Formats: sequence, structure tokens, C-alpha cells
Amino acid sequence: MFSCTEKEKRTHVEIKENQFYINGDLTYKDRYWNGHKVEGLLMNSRMVQGIYDDLNPQSVDRFKYPDTGEWDPNRNTNEFIAAMEAWKNHGMMAFTLNLQGGSPMGYGNKNSINSTFKPDGGLRPAYMERLEKVLEKADELEMVVILGYFYFGQDHVLKDETAVIKGVDNITNWILEKGYKNILVEIANEVDYPRYDHPILDVARVHELVARVKNTEKNGNRLLVSTSFRGGRLPSEKVVDVADFILIHGNKVENPNDITTLVEKVRSMKGYSNQPILFNEDDHFNFDAESNNMVNAVKAYVSWGYFDFRKEGEAFENGFQTVPVSWGINSERKKSFFNKLKEITGY
Repeated sequence: MFSCTEKEKRTHVEIKENQFYINGDLTYKDRYWNGHKVEGLLMNSRMVQGIYDDLNPQSVDRFKYPDTGEWDPNRNTNEFIAAMEAWKNHGMMAFTLNLQGGSPMGYGNKNSINSTFKPDGGLRPAYMERLEKVLEKADELEMVVILGYFYFGQDHVLKDETAVIKGVDNITNWILEKGYKNILVEIANEVDYPRYDHPILDVARVHELVARVKNTEKNGNRLLVSTSFRGGRLPSEKVVDVADFILIHGNKVENPNDITTLVEKVRSMKGYSNQPILFNEDDHFNFDAESNNMVNAVKAYVSWGYFDFRKEGEAFENGFQTVPVSWGINSERKKSFFNKLKEITGY
């Protein structure tokens, strides 16, 4: 499966002005919710552990499944894929996946090694096989994958900047050679977080990689690309200048009114040219309340992404980031999000 052969795909994501299109049609076409336009948005969830593994034998035992007492990366991906149709049926058009995952303990890596990239920037075949399975299912379901390349706490796996650039080129060319057109690239998660080992992934220089991906073409096709910033923070002007869409986070934004303010600030930035704005991480819930971060994002006409991890003492069913993950819609928080999503999107 890890061969680079192009195959015609069914799902194509496009951006026109500040709206998303899938296969030539506006997402959620003609949909309004309580008088607020939904068509053209890309509602999503952070599902970054879909191809997760821990390559450190000293820490992998932390991720045993409760029913088997063993960790199994293939089970993780297979169960992820089995859950995807239910997500889509509730109106979730996209999800964020990351080639280096996210903090598997909710917050904090704690010596885990999880990287699709080898130290020299090569691609690990086992990870790529799992990735291809997920991308194939997303293509079948007409879903968009927000594919993160790097995650802080894992970028140190790559030995130097040359390896980082090689890694970017390798995965970008692989996607284009495979013919996937349902990908939005997130170069790195929260680049203004001071934990990246390689300066080219820091906020001052990450626009170089955004531009590099943007300028890579095959058969007239290229990938849409951006990078994300910490909760409540504005993107850099250099990223805004080159990004196809603007990624922001709602973590630490406790007052839903501040979501509105954050969006207004982005739209007033120098260089902003009406790109769609997309939250792909927000750990605030309260979905039954009249005002919450998700609702205020929709009212501001920006896409919103759910971020949920299993909190200390919670049952296995809770959270989509803490490993091992139960990928079903089977906790009260998950049900609350997906029910609100279904209401807003009209699915």
C-alpha cells in the first residue's frame, strides 16, 4: 500500500473567497441556522491520534486497551475508520489528523515517540499504510482531512532543519502523487508555542514551509495550506500573507464573546484577504447554553472544531485525544457536541 501511484479520487475540497466547497458545491448548501449562514463552513473535530503509535518501548504500556491489556496501533486506526461515517452523519465535514499526533495523555507527551517521519525526514511505512486507509475512507465519505505535519514535543525526532524540509517535501509529494484532493495542510500545531526544536517550525519562520507546500504542484494540482496558533492568539502577518485559510484555536477563550472579538481582529489584520477562518481546536463545551464558543463561531461565520480529551478519573469512552481512544459517539460530552452539530448543520 505504500506505493506512490496516482489514482482518481472522488472528493475535492476548494476555497472560493471565504467559503469551502466540496466537489464543486458549497458545504451545507442553503443551510441557515437561527438566521445565521452555515453554508460554506467546515465544521470539524480534532481527531489527531487516528494513526497513533508509541515507538518508545518504555512508555507504550501506558496505552493498553482496557479490554485486552495491550496497545494495538492497527486496532486504533481500524476503529477510527469504523466511526467516521457516524461523524459525517451528524454533519461533521472534516477532522484534524496529525502525522505526529498530539499529547496522548490529554496534555503532555511524557517520553512517547510518535512520528510518521524518520530522523532523516523519510516516511515510516507502517504509519503511511494507516494514513492511506484513513484518507481512502475520507475520500469515500466525501470528508475533508485537515492534515497536520508536525507537533511540538515530537519534532525533535527529525535530526535537523534539512530533515524537516525533506519531510515536508516527502509527504506533500506523496499526497499529490496519490491524487488526494480532500486535504487541507496544517504545517504544525500551535507554532507560537515555544517547544519546537527546529526554528523553521517556529512562528518567525513557519511561513517558509507554508509557501513551500503552496508552491509544490503536480499535474496542475497543489495543496491548500496554513498553520495554527495557540488559543486566543492571532496568526502572524507573514502567515496571513501566504495561507490559503486561517487556523486559530479557542483554547483559553473562556468568554464566548471573546471568540467574536478574536475573529474580528483576524479580519482586520494587515494582509488578510478574505480567507476562510477555521477553528480546529477548542476545548470549551457547554453546548446546551444559548452562548458558547461553538455557537459564537458560527454566528461570526467561521468554522469550528471540537477538542476533547479524557480527563483524570473519566471512563474510557471519554475524549478523542487521550490514548487509547474510543472513537464512537459514546460519552455525554461527545453526544452533546454531535447533537448540537446536527442541529446547526441540519443533518
